[in-house]
Amino acid sequence: MSHHDTALDSDTLVIGYKESGQKVAENLSVSLKPGEFVSLLGPNGVGKSTLIRTLAGIDDPLEGRVFLKGEPLSDLTPKERARRISVVLADALPGAMLSVYGLIALGRHPYTGLMGGLATDDKERVDWAIETMGIQDLANRRFGEISDGERQKALIARALAQEADVLLLDEPTAFVDLPSHVEIVNVLRELAHSQGLAVMASSHDLELSLSFSDKLWLMDLEGKLTNGVPEDLVLQGSVARLFQGEFSGWDAESGSFRVRKTPARFARVSGDGETCYWVRRALERVGFGIRDDDEVALEVSVGSDTNSCPIYQAIIGDRSKTFTSLGDLLAWIGRMDRAVSGHRAKYG
Repeated sequence: MSHHDTALDSDTLVIGYKESGQKVAENLSVSLKPGEFVSLLGPNGVGKSTLIRTLAGIDDPLEGRVFLKGEPLSDLTPKERARRISVVLADALPGAMLSVYGLIALGRHPYTGLMGGLATDDKERVDWAIETMGIQDLANRRFGEISDGERQKALIARALAQEADVLLLDEPTAFVDLPSHVEIVNVLRELAHSQGLAVMASSHDLELSLSFSDKLWLMDLEGKLTNGVPEDLVLQGSVARLFQGEFSGWDAESGSFRVRKTPARFARVSGDGETCYWVRRALERVGFGIRDDDEVALEVSVGSDTNSCPIYQAIIGDRSKTFTSLGDLLAWIGRMDRAVSGHRAKYG
């Protein structure tokens, strides 16, 4: 493997547990380039955390080597390694009494002297990391007093203060709310692109990873890793194969997970735009299949009023009704179903 133009790469890496010799995954040849944001995805138990710890030099590989800009990671001293690669682990939380500023300042440890004092450039880097993560108002608070999302931002800021070229993160958006989740991923991508950092983060959020990542690394339960541009992996079927389940699967056309159902009846939806898409989604959720022919139990026409608000015209048999919300439409369908079921129960 050529190491040119890569910030971090591996050559036929075998990862696992040194004490027992148990292999988790093998023959892993990956590369992470400057300015690139990569998402590592896969089911629980495939070894994502083990891979991150091995690439960071925390765990030794069972076989193979990791390189930083062509230099074997194993040849670097701990201080040299800390100056070139930073890592945020899901299970490595600092003391709750530590201030957020003090926590982030720990990222300067590879550069400070024996007394650990911060020079002017150290303080500037800490201030930059705090500002980048948007947590200026948290600097004087204790780490144990802030929310999960704020803690994740503080831990990432500590890694940024470390001033390394490679940033590896294990589930940086775990246990945070959706707005913070999106914000953190966006910040990581922007840091990769604007600062030339090589950033790789493991995640369980496939849809968000598809939207933000330059590359995906997909790990399966057999220990195989497939990597590439997100859209290529979708079109090649790699994403669908990795995330297929008994009751749900990845739908490439909609770019989302869909529950596998065998519809007992069908509906036709007419109209244009995103409103029609969500009408179809709502009807599929309550058990309808969607098709365009005349053999349907329900017809829904989507229009709008003079204020551009959606209007739904529904027809079931000889009954027709107009609605201004999908909730009211679905409730009416439910009442119609119960009326038919009651009639059948009464008259057999």
